[in-house]
Amino acid sequence: MAVIDLVMPKLGESIMEATILKWFKQPGDPVKMDETVLEIATDKVDSEVPSTAAGVIDEILFNVNDVVPIGSVIARIKTSTEEPVSVSQPVQTPPKTQEAEVLETVHHAPREFNHVSQQPKQSSNGSSNRFYSPLVLNIAASEGVSMTELETIPGTGNEGRVTKKDILQYVSEKNAGRKTATASYQSPAISNQQPVENPGMNTSSSQVAGYSGNVEILEMDRMRKLIAEHMVRSKHTSPHVTSFTEADVTNLVMWREKVKKDFEKREGTRITFTPLFIEAIVKIIKKFPLINCSLDGDKIIVKKDINIGMATALPSGNLIVPVIRNADQFNLVGLTKQVNMLADNARNGKLKADDTTGGTFTLTNVGTFGSLMGTPIINQPQVAILAVGAIKKRPVVIETPHGDSIAIRHMMYLSMSYDHRIVDGSLGATFLTAVAKELENFSDQRDY
Repeated sequence: MAVIDLVMPKLGESIMEATILKWFKQPGDPVKMDETVLEIATDKVDSEVPSTAAGVIDEILFNVNDVVPIGSVIARIKTSTEEPVSVSQPVQTPPKTQEAEVLETVHHAPREFNHVSQQPKQSSNGSSNRFYSPLVLNIAASEGVSMTELETIPGTGNEGRVTKKDILQYVSEKNAGRKTATASYQSPAISNQQPVENPGMNTSSSQVAGYSGNVEILEMDRMRKLIAEHMVRSKHTSPHVTSFTEADVTNLVMWREKVKKDFEKREGTRITFTPLFIEAIVKIIKKFPLINCSLDGDKIIVKKDINIGMATALPSGNLIVPVIRNADQFNLVGLTKQVNMLADNARNGKLKADDTTGGTFTLTNVGTFGSLMGTPIINQPQVAILAVGAIKKRPVVIETPHGDSIAIRHMMYLSMSYDHRIVDGSLGATFLTAVAKELENFSDQRDY
């Protein structure tokens, strides 16, 4: 029988190690191809590792809560293959769900991953032999938890180790006022790391704030912390300018109303306004390619691929932006299916890791919840984001062959925020106006 090595998969460019949370298989257990063998956690994502072969688990090389470098052999699988097999290809990254997001801590701090097992961390009195993983130390550094405090946290891991869940629970309770800091000493493992500068979020827990009146204190979930950090970073990176316009989308509304039942029957999916908006945006991006770019220092990186991100609200109230790659290569039916598939996967927690990366321009529909207009924040490293408001019937003046008249029309406000380092008002306003005109000139006689 051949033996195949199961290796710790690569989960992203910046991830160098992962912590084993749970083994679903034990030595002697049968396993199928792509069946989940274990669950792992990094400082960015929790995920499941599938088997790369069908056979029997021969050996497990690491225990729960062990910190393992990416690419290390973590288990061996016996197969019925005659020749020995060595699997050197990286394991495909498992799907990433919204609930699996973990607060990213100390992004730019230097970290070392030279050894699987690390020397025990000593307390201030030199009496502690307790092990702390880099993930736990990073969270402690970010949250202002001293080494002395770490030693008081009850650990639920093997041999009483403090796990990610333990430290996050401690920080949550501490922020809620149920724990107070007991010492200011920090070991070199923590104090030598550089703190993350985040003017918009003070995550330090060294002092418990007081609140007057009848209040309820709610802790941000991990995904909301990531969103907050990303938004603050965007505002501090790009000088935001927002332009506004409005569009008469009566033809578009009437056409969709006319074809939506036949469209769903023929294509097996509903047509919403979103793919119609994306279709118009893609056409105008081709006329103004500088909108589809990013900045690298003083270099302008013009993107030839048009990858449209669409902001999607989740049942939890959080927001995620799945991306339609090469949106210019889809017709309206294709765009509709892409929009509906990504939106459904987002709400059901089935998005893959690549589904939210690589966007070059973002659309957000603030009208979904009744807003007339908004001033959206740029999704870095993009340079522009367009918001569409609620479509409302309004009396407006229209020009006819017989002169001006007042009519009831379907009107919609559009707003676009853009990075003033590269997009000036003339380009931003011209692009936005062109999108509005494209929507106004929508043909109600077109096919789909």
